[in-house]
Amino acid sequence: MSIAVDVALQSGRIPLSRERVVRIASHVIRAERVRDACLSITFVSNRSIAALNRRHLGRSGATDVISFELGNGAAGAPVVGDVYIAPDVARANARELGIPVAEELARLVVHGTLHALGHSHPEGSREERSASPMWKLQERLLRASFAGNGTTRRSTSG
Repeated sequence: MSIAVDVALQSGRIPLSRERVVRIASHVIRAERVRDACLSITFVSNRSIAALNRRHLGRSGATDVISFELGNGAAGAPVVGDVYIAPDVARANARELGIPVAEELARLVVHGTLHALGHSHPEGSREERSASPMWKLQERLLRASFAGNGTTRRSTSG
């Protein structure tokens, strides 16, 4: 079994250590019973994520998280993926929702990792997304990753 998670910070600071991000993503990968995975998580500027959003998803503006599943999807093949998170968007979301920024960033790590593992949710309203099986799994995994570190609240990111 080989799980590798690389974390990069392109600009600014975030209230989660790289080690904490690695632990959260690794927890999600193990919880999903993935044996072999290589995942990169990069915290980027609003400008960078807006460019990714436009180029790869055909949408304008910054978003909180974008994930790419890069593996071939064959059974037993290693999971390979990239996750991009915009801390400034996460900060705005956290403010709007009245939750700590660290919690929202951790939620986005879980969310992006689940997408990289092949999970998806409806693209509709926040209510539709947050009622999806992926969202329920995300919140369960987030609570488990924060066990003993305080409570988490429900967000509607992603």
